Amino acid sequence: MPRRNLYLTNIPVEEALERFKNALEPHVKAQTEDIEVIHSLDRVTASAILARCNSPLYDSAAMDGVAVVSAATHGASETCPLTLKHGVDFIHVDTGDPVKPPFDAVIMAEDINDTGCGDIIIRSAAAAWQHIRPVGEDVVQGEMILPGGHKIRPIDIGVLLSGGVTRISAQKRPEVAIIPTGTELAEPGDTLKEGDIIESNSRMFEALVRKGGGLPTRFAPVADDYGLIKDALQNAARRFDLVLVSAGTSAGREDYTASILRELGEVTVHGVAMKPGKPVILAVVNGKPVVGVPGYPVSAYLAYENFAAPILASFSGLPESCAPIVRAVLTRRLVSSFKHREYVRVKVGRVGGRLVASPLARGAGAAMSLVRADGFCVINRDSEGVEAGGEVDVILNRRPQDLEHTVVSIGSHDLLLDLIADMMPNLYPGIHLSSTHVGSMGGLLSLKNGEAHIAPIHLLDEATGTYNIQIIKKLFGKSPMALIKGVGRVQGIMVQKGNPLGIAGIGDLTRCRYINRQRGAGTRLLFDYRLKSKGISPENITGYDREAATHMSVAAAINGGSADAGMGILSAAMAMGLDFIPVGDERYDFAIAAESLELSHIRAFIGTLKSPGLLAKLKELGGYTADNCGEIVIIDC
Repeated sequence: MPRRNLYLTNIPVEEALERFKNALEPHVKAQTEDIEVIHSLDRVTASAILARCNSPLYDSAAMDGVAVVSAATHGASETCPLTLKHGVDFIHVDTGDPVKPPFDAVIMAEDINDTGCGDIIIRSAAAAWQHIRPVGEDVVQGEMILPGGHKIRPIDIGVLLSGGVTRISAQKRPEVAIIPTGTELAEPGDTLKEGDIIESNSRMFEALVRKGGGLPTRFAPVADDYGLIKDALQNAARRFDLVLVSAGTSAGREDYTASILRELGEVTVHGVAMKPGKPVILAVVNGKPVVGVPGYPVSAYLAYENFAAPILASFSGLPESCAPIVRAVLTRRLVSSFKHREYVRVKVGRVGGRLVASPLARGAGAAMSLVRADGFCVINRDSEGVEAGGEVDVILNRRPQDLEHTVVSIGSHDLLLDLIADMMPNLYPGIHLSSTHVGSMGGLLSLKNGEAHIAPIHLLDEATGTYNIQIIKKLFGKSPMALIKGVGRVQGIMVQKGNPLGIAGIGDLTRCRYINRQRGAGTRLLFDYRLKSKGISPENITGYDREAATHMSVAAAINGGSADAGMGILSAAMAMGLDFIPVGDERYDFAIAAESLELSHIRAFIGTLKSPGLLAKLKELGGYTADNCGEIVIIDC
């Protein structure tokens, strides 16, 4: 068994890329190929392209009408019309027809009157060369149509063809090998067994390579076998311009990639000061760049963007992508390490005249955070983090203008938010929902700090037994507030199908593995209230400190067998096929500053809440009442 390579460096991102480029410089040369213009969209010209003919090829009519000798029309006017003889003073022409001497002007068809015997009457003189396109007006033979290094657009194709160019020399699209590794990998659609992981990173790389102008070839997953991986890498480095090898880059028992690449060529970098994505490998084999990317999806994406994408751009001739960067205010404190540049996924929206950024899950395996994120907040090395309220740079993966019409929601999670996020852009084009799940209390604090438009909440006031309004009054004092009514829903205990432990109520949770919601969540507050009323100490609940951010996360843990029970809503239990023991009804509503009710995107949010389509979807999910959905209650503080 070959020895594992446990040596990982901590080189800054910029330095790592520079080392890689320097190592490749003697080997990497852009290649060109001849292609047909009609198939050249998005290709990059290898050199300047010159016109092979004039456009137009001859003096031609620019209008439908008649070609005339301009001198013969002098003196024509409304009070002194002239009669022109066909074949002598004029000929009929259509747009694009040649105009030859002695004719040197065109009169539009709508400016002539037919005499009925073949002649015409005109009432204004024609200037020489009016309505005639002279030879070479658009393109002159020998002039440059496009410069080298130009990415071809649809309009460029039309002009090239007009200039007589049918084939061009373009930068050859680099061919990229994508090799996923791991014995545990299963293909999407396979029958899965315990221990299998669906291989998806390589398909993401395929799309990224195509977007970057390359031609991807994705290979079937290679088992964690030193010889098999070595053969795959060796063959790929012979055939392809760039090789991406996924997983096996760290220090696990079967992480062979670094050792194999050292045996086959030169490892320039193994380990960068980046989080997620530290165990990146940058190597040169057979003069070809090889990038070893970590197996976790977020790490893999960041490794590709920082290291593979720039190399691909140098091959394809395309400029490196430059995402827009904005300044935003953090809604939550972020602690980071001095050792790494950290990329934190965030949701972004404009609230009260400033952009706010709400951090999402930070784990390297949290692929959904990439889907949900509006961009990355970058915390550079030598920084311990950023305090809540501090300004940060955010690299966007959305258009900046989209942020101006985004409803920023921070608070409790419900499937209702997913329905709104899906339906609102269709009902109100250009309007979007940005939702971050931090629990009801966390949402109200964000609302109070001016970091959100709305806070979804379901908070029980123990003194009155009512939901939401009393809590808002206590927290916001005399600030003008409102409540947008959402849904009634049933809270209860979710358990595995068939309820194998026979759980009947809160008291039975002392004999099972529980999964809780995060602090500040309305469900957690309700659970604590019920425990208190039963005289049960949280210490007697196994798993009380295990937290999940959403109802669906709790349901998934129970369905997966890592927990026996957890508090949640009926719709989450139904969605996951779990049994459900009702505990009580509650209100799930949206707290909002009264002044925000006039915002156009808030009106769109309310309109979506009231839409028949949303109400029908809620009925399909089950577990909801929505009689007053979208109604507004002004809170008298």
